[in-house]
Amino acid sequence: MTRRVTIADIAAAAGVSKGAVSYALNGRPGVSENTRRKILGIAAEMGFVPNRAARSLSVSSAQAVGIALRRSARTLGIEPYFMELISGIEATLSAGSLGLTLQIVDTVEEELEVYRRWWAERRVDGVLLCDVGASDPRLDFVADLGLPAVAVGGPVEGARLPAVWHDDAEPCREILEYLYALGHRRVARIAGLPHLLHTAIRDAAHTETAAALGLESMTTVHSDYTGEQGARITRRLLSSANRPTAIIYDNDVMAVAGLGVAHELGLHVSEQLSIVAWDDSPLCRLTHPALTSLTRDISAYGSHCAEVLLTLIGADAPSPEKRAFSVQCRPAQLSPRGSTGPAPA
Repeated sequence: MTRRVTIADIAAAAGVSKGAVSYALNGRPGVSENTRRKILGIAAEMGFVPNRAARSLSVSSAQAVGIALRRSARTLGIEPYFMELISGIEATLSAGSLGLTLQIVDTVEEELEVYRRWWAERRVDGVLLCDVGASDPRLDFVADLGLPAVAVGGPVEGARLPAVWHDDAEPCREILEYLYALGHRRVARIAGLPHLLHTAIRDAAHTETAAALGLESMTTVHSDYTGEQGARITRRLLSSANRPTAIIYDNDVMAVAGLGVAHELGLHVSEQLSIVAWDDSPLCRLTHPALTSLTRDISAYGSHCAEVLLTLIGADAPSPEKRAFSVQCRPAQLSPRGSTGPAPA
């Protein structure tokens, strides 16, 4: 195996001290411009790659951003939302030669300990907080640590850190009004985890809109976002005496599972049942029929979150008292497809 090129190797080839090489490679004063160019040229010829750990010590930067997720690795592997979110984050970070540190945790206590350790060891320069809760202890915790952080979700009242978010209420009103116009009066929703902020916002918007429209029934059942639970709840709803004529799912994985249950029970989608999914993905367009969806550019959302975090850890970062700003992204847009139609007579 080829030995890794070191600063000592470059210093010997250039006929200078190791300190001069360090100054040149890190863009610091202490060497002439001619010497700097000579050292950089030799380093490039020798294929020198900086040791990130050593560099982080010298420049007080980890050159990495962290995400800790309280989700199972299996769930992440099949959840298009997180794959698209992370791809957008990675695109922005890689453009700035930063890495992404991802860790799966089981509890909020474990997550807080991860942030404490990362910051104490300078393993990351900042973090992105996903799955923002309606009452979230992480927000004050990272603010107290002084750890640069961005909440991926909101709006967050009284937060001491930035939040990047979509309006979850208006799309809920739009989809219910759309289904109402199609004649649906019995609508069910299979929602996500009840402690999450965006779930609470959607719950309130659905309840308020259903009352305003005078729907015969508006049933909300919370779930864990998995296809297994989405299918189980769908089967129960469709086997009831007064089954819904339309079901809204809080993610695409559950919607695809629900479509399978409808086929299993012999129901025609969309003549006997209409289905709507949040977070449009290729999954929604590959089914038969294709699923009506609430469409957002999740990759662009991840990229925007990363950009905001980079402003916090950059040289021109705002002072702590000016960091609690809110960035609202474009809300989800309704994309009608073959899974929705007029309510059955």
